[in-house]
Amino acid sequence: MTEILNIEKLLAFEIPATSDEYDPRDAILYALGVGTGLSEQIDETHFLFERGLQTLPTMALVLGTPGFWPMDPSCGLDWLKILHGEQRLKVFEPIDSFGMLRGETKVTDIADKGPGNPALIRAVKQLKSLSGLLVAEATEVWVARGAGGFNGERNLPGDRLPPVPARDPDFEVILPTSPAQSAIYRLSGDRNPLHIDPETARKAGFDRPILHGLSTMGLIARALIHACGGSIAQNLREIGMRFTAPVYPGETIRTYIWQDADRAHFRAEAAERNLCIVDHGLAKIRANLPAD
Repeated sequence: MTEILNIEKLLAFEIPATSDEYDPRDAILYALGVGTGLSEQIDETHFLFERGLQTLPTMALVLGTPGFWPMDPSCGLDWLKILHGEQRLKVFEPIDSFGMLRGETKVTDIADKGPGNPALIRAVKQLKSLSGLLVAEATEVWVARGAGGFNGERNLPGDRLPPVPARDPDFEVILPTSPAQSAIYRLSGDRNPLHIDPETARKAGFDRPILHGLSTMGLIARALIHACGGSIAQNLREIGMRFTAPVYPGETIRTYIWQDADRAHFRAEAAERNLCIVDHGLAKIRANLPAD
């Protein structure tokens, strides 16, 4: 049985600041980890070839992070009971194909859904250049199953992601994942064994390893870039989504997109199961920015 969240211990835990030096090889490895190049219908050479390489903006999610920090026992969390609930990313400067960036992550808000119910934990990472320029900001929400009941606020502060429009979508993008996608994605920094070890997956309540939520997010970002951004990586400026069900490596992801000027709402499903895996998606995309 999961214990009630120890707020004092969690807030006292300092998530390690991390600096990452990276190059085109790392950018290409990240792109492979989010399924780039698997579709036979879409040319993505510009995300995989160092000549004229475009770095996917969602690579900001893996740069400057210590990995799956809830695994550190000092934070007081039962990491096997934690699910990725929501993720947002704002990109203020284009992600170059090489450089060094430093990330600082802090727990900012905690919500209590009541005894026997989850606790919600929000953490924010600011990704900066060595000169202090803010390049990107990533906000994650973790769902700690069964950890509620500490008499905290019931809801996290701030705006909620909106539902998708009540009309037919403007675009439908179908992209495959690879059976080896989790094994590739974890080489970009998230070594949570839930995504590769069958025994750990069973202990966490799954019949087999699941795909990283952020790998799914990177794949959906690619769908948005192709559908609304002219296949130019840096046109995607913001993206946020709510994870509603896990993806298994090898499944096909169908993304429905509703475009509204420079905003796009989206929802995605695992096509083989007709199951919604991401909802309340919102992105900001510049459609007419030329490539460098």
